[in-house]
Amino acid sequence: MFENMNKSELYAILAGVFTASLIISNIIAGKTFEFFNFMLPCGVIIFPIIYIVNDVLAECYGYEKARNIILLGFLMNLVAVICYNITMILPAPPFFEGVEAFNIVLGSTARLLMASFLAYIVGSLLNAKMMVYLKAKSEDKLFARCILSTLVGEGCDALIFITVGFFGTMPLEALLLMIIVQALFKTIYEIIVYPFTRIVILKVKSLN
Repeated sequence: MFENMNKSELYAILAGVFTASLIISNIIAGKTFEFFNFMLPCGVIIFPIIYIVNDVLAECYGYEKARNIILLGFLMNLVAVICYNITMILPAPPFFEGVEAFNIVLGSTARLLMASFLAYIVGSLLNAKMMVYLKAKSEDKLFARCILSTLVGEGCDALIFITVGFFGTMPLEALLLMIIVQALFKTIYEIIVYPFTRIVILKVKSLN
């Protein structure tokens, strides 16, 4: 599929994957689930993909181009939220029975939206910045760059999102545990899929 693409064409595809994953994660982030007696927001299901793409962008295209897609993702997510709210305001026909369910899924509270936006912009930029910084220090340690940048980015993301979004709704001990588990869960996820991340990075670097 990607054999005849150049680096610029692939950049556009990565931008689409990144933005779509971000919008999906913010739709599902309002629900939590139990994972081995730990509570995690459902956004962890897809959000690590954002950091994998972030790693590829920062490693292969540099911080500036990675930052541009991060900001694009932020903008498109804002557009999506505005569209959700306009849709919920518009009157539904009498035969449409799913208004309440529709509003529950897409009508995230202002608090969760703020938490998500802040966590995303800080975590993603830190992840990209860390990748580029570590690459300048030692270009041959790709595994260390990917994992350390994710740990820093995901750690800040989890700290901001869970603190802003859930502080006061659960005991402090549960909140802190949720932050730690989310950051570790996403980092372990990236360790597991690192071979795939490496293949993608090497493939992109080989393109013109």
